[in-house]
Amino acid sequence: MGYALRSGHSLSTPSHALRPFTLSPRAIGEPEPNSDASSVNPLILRHQFSPSSNTRLGHVCGALDEHLRTIETALQVKIAHSHEKFKIDGNKTNATRALEILQALYERAAKPIPKEHVQLMLAGDSQMASADNVLLSSRRNEVRARTPTQALYLDNIAKHDITFGIGPAGTGKTYLAVASAVEALERNAVQRIILTRPAVEAGEKLGFLPGDLGQKVDPYLRPLYDALYELMGFDKVQKAFERSALEIAPLAFMRGRTLNNAFIILDEAQNTTPEQMKMFLTRIGFGAKAVVTGDVSQIDLPKGSPSGLVDGERVLRRVDGIAITHFTSKDVVRHPLVARIVDAYDKQRKAAG
Repeated sequence: MGYALRSGHSLSTPSHALRPFTLSPRAIGEPEPNSDASSVNPLILRHQFSPSSNTRLGHVCGALDEHLRTIETALQVKIAHSHEKFKIDGNKTNATRALEILQALYERAAKPIPKEHVQLMLAGDSQMASADNVLLSSRRNEVRARTPTQALYLDNIAKHDITFGIGPAGTGKTYLAVASAVEALERNAVQRIILTRPAVEAGEKLGFLPGDLGQKVDPYLRPLYDALYELMGFDKVQKAFERSALEIAPLAFMRGRTLNNAFIILDEAQNTTPEQMKMFLTRIGFGAKAVVTGDVSQIDLPKGSPSGLVDGERVLRRVDGIAITHFTSKDVVRHPLVARIVDAYDKQRKAAG
C-alpha cells in the first residue's frame, strides 16, 4: 500500500497494508510563507492494518492508548483510530515518522509491548531494543544495549582496564557499569566489586545525619544499591556484602589502598577534584578494571573548584588502555521528556557561554 501526499509523491509501506488512499485537499493546509513545506505543511495520513487482529491492535495502542499518547507527545502529532483504521495528523516529517513507528509496533505486537520499547523506537533505536541484542547476562537479569553508544560503552568496558562514561542523566552510564561488574563477578573474572562516589551534596545542605558511618553515607550511595538489587536480588546482595565480595564506600576511603582483582566503579565523578581523580585511578592493581561515570553538566563542587572528571578527560584522552565514551540526549532511556529537558538545559548553558 502507498499513501498519497498532496505533492504527488508516494511513500511505500509494509506489505501488510490493505489499499491506497488519497488525502483530502481540504484536510491539508497551505505552508506558511517563507517556510519549508516538507516540515511545516500540515498533513493527515490514514492507514489500515492488515490482517486485522484485536490482540495486536491492543498491544500497539497500550493500556488506555498509553503508547499512542507517548508517540503523540514525542512527535507532536494527533492519532485517532477506530479498530484497525488509524489517522495521524501533524507535519509531514513527524506524521510519517509516527506511521512508521506504528507499523513497526504492529509487526512486533504478538506480545505486549513495554512502554520502554516505544520510547526507544522514538529515539530511533528500535534495532537496539531487539530481543536478540543481549550483551550481558546475570543470573537474575539480561541486560541489553539500548542505543549504539551504550553498545560501544559496554565494548569499551570489556576491552579496556579503565573506561570513562560521560554524559547526561538517564543514559545508563552507572547501570551498565554495575551490570558489567556483576557479570564479571559471576563468571569469576574478578573477586569483588567496589562501588564508590564522592559524598557531595547536590546543591543542598543536609546538615547532620544520624546513625553510624554506614547510615551516614548510604543516602549518597543509594543509586548504586538500587542497581545491585535489580541485577542480583536483595538476598544475594546481602550475602555478597557478608563475604566481602561487594563493597560500597565514599571516595575518601579509597586513599592508601591497592585494589587487586576487583571491578571498581566511581560514580558521580564530576564532583571529584583533580587530586581525588588521580588518587582513585592510581588505586588500581593487578587484575582490576575501573569505570568512571559522570555528567559534566551537573557539577556540585563549590564555585570555582575544577572538576576531576573534566580534568581527567583532558589529561588522559590519549593514554593507551583508557577508553572514553560520550553519551548525548539521544541515549537517554528514561521518560522521553528527559531527553528534551537535557537538550533545553544544554542550549541554555551554551547560550550563556
